[in-house]
Amino acid sequence: MTDSEAPVFAPASVLLALPGAVQAEGIDAGVAAHYGNPMIEQRSLAAGRSIVDLSHRGVLGVSGPDRLTWLNSIASQELRTLEAGESTEMLLLDPTGRLEYAIRVLDDGVETWLLVEAAELPGLQKFLDRMKFMLRVQVVDHTLTYATIGAMTNAPASVGISAAAPNEVPLTWRDPWAVVARGGYQYAETPEHPATHWTYTETLVPRASLAALRDALAAGALTVGAATSASPLSVTPAGLLALEALRIAAWRPRRAREVDEKSIPHELDWLRTAVHLSKGCYRGQETVAKVHNLGHPPRRLVMLHLDGSEGVLPAPGDPVQADRVRPEGDAERVTVGAITSSAIHYELGPIALAVIKRTIPATSTLYVESAGILISASQEVIVPQSAGSVADIPRLPRLGIRTPGH
Repeated sequence: MTDSEAPVFAPASVLLALPGAVQAEGIDAGVAAHYGNPMIEQRSLAAGRSIVDLSHRGVLGVSGPDRLTWLNSIASQELRTLEAGESTEMLLLDPTGRLEYAIRVLDDGVETWLLVEAAELPGLQKFLDRMKFMLRVQVVDHTLTYATIGAMTNAPASVGISAAAPNEVPLTWRDPWAVVARGGYQYAETPEHPATHWTYTETLVPRASLAALRDALAAGALTVGAATSASPLSVTPAGLLALEALRIAAWRPRRAREVDEKSIPHELDWLRTAVHLSKGCYRGQETVAKVHNLGHPPRRLVMLHLDGSEGVLPAPGDPVQADRVRPEGDAERVTVGAITSSAIHYELGPIALAVIKRTIPATSTLYVESAGILISASQEVIVPQSAGSVADIPRLPRLGIRTPGH
């Protein structure tokens, strides 16, 4: 997805009236990129003392007694046993297994809530309406009624967020990325995944309450946890730049950034939490199973530690290059992938996610071409070259013409 694909329906957030707010551009237009100090906002967000305005995101609801079995039949995730209040995520794939939609899922016992990128919502709603057939389901766009607020805490109420609960179950989606989900599979081979302490949540609040939330933030009226100490800490707003930096450091893929028209889930290690490998048939399942059991994804996700001496942060889409040694001994620099997300992390410095060719060795020094400058980068492997081919199938000897004595 490119930055030209701007949100098509979400109104500009009232939280942009907060002091220092600078509006994001492109796919995140309508909310704040930052409020004057992205590094401080990032630290505060990581510590569970800030909230992020995501009110430009889309919200769909699926109601009806057949909702979970219906969604289960078309999605990569096992949804039939989803309990009220339980969070998960699912992918919708095309018939060849390429990734079309990434959806955060929460059921409240009456309705299934689908949280998506703004630009995804119109196409997703049309697709779901076409797939209903005669089933007892109804798809409703709730975006103008409910807004999304992000936080790095398992208890959103501790940072002053009161979740909407139209069916008596609070609508807080808890990101499952911290652990490998039931039925999932992790390709990353690190001893401790950087998402181990990832406590990200998205909470739906009535959109009509955003003005009151803005006023409370401006007045410092929200405090972290119970205000029992002599000097309680105020909850502060953090922009999208802060959230993106933490997401990149956690190796967390985002549909609007890491996915293009060729992406399959394996390339992004998304089998961790969005694919159930033992469920029944769904569109694209054959590719998922074949690549996982017998093949290798053609590309792989890496995190790059960037040389910041030039003061240039690469942008999504900037080419990633590597040196290839030619048979005659001369090195040739070739493009092997592209930057998908980038940020300046408060501890790690300039970092990025990139999708590169699987065959590029993990020890290779990479280079990013941005604004006419070549930036060196070291890889941190997320999806290894060996990803896939988990089925241990013995190879049979080839049959051919046998000569006498052999």
